[in-house]
Amino acid sequence: MAQKETFLTPEGLEKLKAELEHLQSVRRPQVAEQIHRAKELGGTVDNAEYDDAKNEQAFVEGRILTLETMIKNATLIKEEKTPSSFVKLGSKVRVRNPDGEEEYYTIVGSVEASPSKGRISNESPVGSALLGKRV
Repeated sequence: MAQKETFLTPEGLEKLKAELEHLQSVRRPQVAEQIHRAKELGGTVDNAEYDDAKNEQAFVEGRILTLETMIKNATLIKEEKTPSSFVKLGSKVRVRNPDGEEEYYTIVGSVEASPSKGRISNESPVGSALLGKRV
């Protein structure tokens, strides 16, 4: 099965790499130590601490796999210095709502979307409606 492209800005890619590094070098050993301590305290049967540590391990390992896949399938969004004649990934747009209020957005991939920070996904209804439009 083909993996879905992950559209990222260079900053977004660096954040994902930093998170991956942290999980691999800090969180994974911490969770392994928690599992070891829980085993020493009372074995693995009916041990809530052990179960919690194993659940945490599953979460960390799942997130590591997800990040590795996103990084492997990353397509960088190039930031252009000159404005484009149409809206595409990486474009900064100004939208006027029916009340006349203006809102500013940057079109990014779904991984980096944060509407409260003015970063909307190319897959969102507003983002997909804006793609390909002209001024």
